[in-house]
Amino acid sequence: MEAYQDLLLDVWREACRHIQIDHSTQTIARLLGGRMPVDRLALMLLDLDHQMVIPRVLAPATEPSREPARLRRHLTRPAPCSQDPLPQLPPSHPLTSTAVRTVRSWMRQRQVAHYRVGDAQDSVIPVLLGAPPAQCWLGAPLTTEHGATGALLISTHPQKRFRAPHARLVQALIEPFTAALENDRRLHELDALREAAEADKRSALSRLGREQLVDTIIGAEGGLKGVMERVALVAPSDLNVLIFGATGSGKEVIARAIHQQSPRHKGPFIRVNCGAIPPELIDSELFGHERGAFTGATATRRGWFERADEGTLLLDEIGELSPAAQVRLLRVLQEGAFERVGGEQPILVNVRIIAATHRDLPAMVQNGRFREDLWYRLSGFPIILPSLRERRQDIAPLAAHFASRAARRFGLRPQQPRTADLALLTAYDWPGNIRELASVIDRAAILGDGYDLDIATALGGPAGAGSVSSPQPETPGTRHPHQPYSASPPDAVPSTLNQAIRRHIEAALTATRGRIEGEHGAARLLDINPHTLRARMRKLGIDWNDFRVPDTPSS
Repeated sequence: MEAYQDLLLDVWREACRHIQIDHSTQTIARLLGGRMPVDRLALMLLDLDHQMVIPRVLAPATEPSREPARLRRHLTRPAPCSQDPLPQLPPSHPLTSTAVRTVRSWMRQRQVAHYRVGDAQDSVIPVLLGAPPAQCWLGAPLTTEHGATGALLISTHPQKRFRAPHARLVQALIEPFTAALENDRRLHELDALREAAEADKRSALSRLGREQLVDTIIGAEGGLKGVMERVALVAPSDLNVLIFGATGSGKEVIARAIHQQSPRHKGPFIRVNCGAIPPELIDSELFGHERGAFTGATATRRGWFERADEGTLLLDEIGELSPAAQVRLLRVLQEGAFERVGGEQPILVNVRIIAATHRDLPAMVQNGRFREDLWYRLSGFPIILPSLRERRQDIAPLAAHFASRAARRFGLRPQQPRTADLALLTAYDWPGNIRELASVIDRAAILGDGYDLDIATALGGPAGAGSVSSPQPETPGTRHPHQPYSASPPDAVPSTLNQAIRRHIEAALTATRGRIEGEHGAARLLDINPHTLRARMRKLGIDWNDFRVPDTPSS
């Protein structure tokens, strides 16, 4: 084998250089072609549990010079001379139980099999190829530590024949090809994991009604234009940011925008709700703990600061931290280091802090409920996020965005808010801000069942279901059904949204003489589905008979 030492070194180099086994096999086949009578090198995968042979690679020992069509000859076609077209590997084929036993026995022996044309048919080579070949073959078994099995097959024409030194060389090729086969297995395993992760990502986005992980900032050119300008100013720096905003106004979205536009965008973004952490667990949550530090600490745990290293840590609801927790947080911000609970070694971290709150922190500092020194550390660059009622120009695009998201989440036909719906949304005060608007649109989409967005019902649903409590249905009273009705009487301003909707529907029924469907019906006038109109009338206690005008008998 000394004559083949340089060749084996080149084979090992090629087997380890390429990630994909196809590339390394192509090069190794040409290397072997210069030192032994090789026409083709084939690599087969063996799934013995399912009794299948799967061709993986077929590589010529010389650069192909014939047309591809001429190379598609069947494997069993005889080759009378060396100029005849070289065969191609057969497709995947099953193995019989007897063949599986033959292959397993051969692989346990780890010996090179030599097949010559006309040999006994119980050789393992015809079993692997699926038919008696018309060429001479050498075969070597490949078995990795993780159970991947294969076979290295090398062919030549009968006139050339393999000799004993060639068989010893193929025996020496078992190890480099086994390594290449294991690398190929790992590559396919990573591809499968990546595909599974992508499928999970698409499924999660579908459940969330989103098309991408990065949050879409609606109103960046509208009511949030000033905010986004400040985001662009502070994002490239490492300055701590303090975001003020009412509950549901989108503070986390702005924090993520700062992270995405910063040099740390490739690092982690970790959000911690300070108000949701019990005071006795604040140290463990923020800084982690060592195994055995306290009862129940069965393993070492990294805290939020450690997980956010080289990234951004959002401390949401920072005003809810207890005084003791404020002291410990201040120390980390000053020193950039901390110790896990039960640990003795300081851990250095490089974390950018973004804090967010809906509370009046300056007032809390004045009355002693929030540390002044921590306030100075956090408020390096304050950003005030306006509430939704302060940016009503963004309600329409937000509603359209949430409507599209709701359609994806609930599997409904996409519907967009109508002009009348937008008027109702714009007139509302939105104490819950964008979070409440998203909930209303979701509810409207479900109520509309893919036919429309039932905004009015979603806004004025029964108590506990929506933002506006529904009063008991009014009775029509003694008003004559034919009496003209004004939708907005000057002396009676509706006190609730339900009353306004009721008056609007009654005005439409009066104008259409109680007709609901058809070209001249109230549903067409109100631009809603007749079934939706009837449902609203039932909820509000409106009887369409009160508005019907009897047909005048003909004379």
